[in-house]
Amino acid sequence: MTAMKALVKRNVKLFFKDKGMFFTALITPVILLVLYATFLGNVYKESFLSALPEGVEMAEEMINGFVGGQLVSSILAVSCVTVAFCSNMLMVQDKVSGAIKDLTIAPVRKHTLALSYYMATLIATLIICVVAMAICLVYVAFIGWYMSISDILFLLLDIFLLVMFGTALSSIINFFMSSQGQISAVGSIISAGYGFICGAYMPISQFSDGLQNVISFLPGTYGTSLVRNHSLRGVFSEMQAQGFPGETVEAFKDTVDCNLYFFGEKVPVGIMYLILATTVVALVGVYVLMNVLKGKNKK
Repeated sequence: MTAMKALVKRNVKLFFKDKGMFFTALITPVILLVLYATFLGNVYKESFLSALPEGVEMAEEMINGFVGGQLVSSILAVSCVTVAFCSNMLMVQDKVSGAIKDLTIAPVRKHTLALSYYMATLIATLIICVVAMAICLVYVAFIGWYMSISDILFLLLDIFLLVMFGTALSSIINFFMSSQGQISAVGSIISAGYGFICGAYMPISQFSDGLQNVISFLPGTYGTSLVRNHSLRGVFSEMQAQGFPGETVEAFKDTVDCNLYFFGEKVPVGIMYLILATTVVALVGVYVLMNVLKGKNKK
């Protein structure tokens, strides 16, 4: 336990000491917020207005709250994974610098070393994503606030699970990387593609039925939906309070992926949590096993 604590402390210190790596990870959510608000905000707003039943009017603040919640959920769902890849570069840097040889020579078990990288990346990514969440909430407060304390607490839980998922995924992929160029290339690919396959950039409901069925097997999809649910719950509650028919509210939930369907069957929120948590445990187990087996093969 002492070795684990020392290694985690060492890895976290090195991450925050590397200003380039730290600011690259920190600025990613901020850039996404600016880009989303500038370019996607109007797209989301027009899409929402076009979906309103004819003759139905809605307050501008509620429209902005809906758009803001969708933007924020997209940013956080993507950032929890992409920032983890930035935070997890230390694992590859230790290979490049040769520091990993010193660590493996020391009397430290392979699973302890593997988990120390995981825990350090988790801590660093969580700090950055919580800061990003705070910035996003300030943005929502300015344009249209409908969130409750429970929504924020559940949003924190969603971020925690998504960061655990992103850290585990990046740990497995980075295990095979051995140069800075490789990890930078992989990070760019993940940043560009993950938002599409998890439904952050474009709702899954807008894809073809076949593609929706394929994407429904990906755990990140359910993480995005959880963040969507808790970012927009207050807006949907206000819509119901103002007399919107229940089927209309459910239609909006379907449109923005608050409701997800697995081959036509609606997936409850509790099952979404179970899928994401189970995936995290499985990925961490695979990552640790890979490191242990690699150590045995070297012997």
